Amino acid sequence: MHVQAQTQKQSAMKLNAGIITEKLPETKAFYTEILGFGITYENEFYLLMHTPNKQAEISFLLPDHPSQQPLFKDAFSGKGVYLTIEVEDVDAKYQELKEKGADIKIDLRDEPWGDRHFAIEDPNGVGIDIVEYHQP
Repeated sequence: MHVQAQTQKQSAMKLNAGIITEKLPETKAFYTEILGFGITYENEFYLLMHTPNKQAEISFLLPDHPSQQPLFKDAFSGKGVYLTIEVEDVDAKYQELKEKGADIKIDLRDEPWGDRHFAIEDPNGVGIDIVEYHQP
């Protein structure tokens, strides 16, 4: 019985990735205007956003904030992080983002392993791969 209860607790785990950045206003505009994210919570130093269907969240935090411990004070350097957003119709999303003026960093393409995708970049230098998965 104890093992089953422990397994149930583990399956309830939720991930919320966070990026420490000085660019909160630019980040908020990008994720709401370009990607259609909503704001879950916001204050003067923290921004929590959710995908349009509310299935995932991402947060942004000002660097060097007095409320934070040293581990969470240094700003993201702008390299080595990417997000993947899976969509049902990547061609439609590509057209939508182009019409909104998004800077397409990798043009729409098919990969030999089955993905059809394109990529953009957020104001913090985070690459965002927008993908529709297919069987190869």
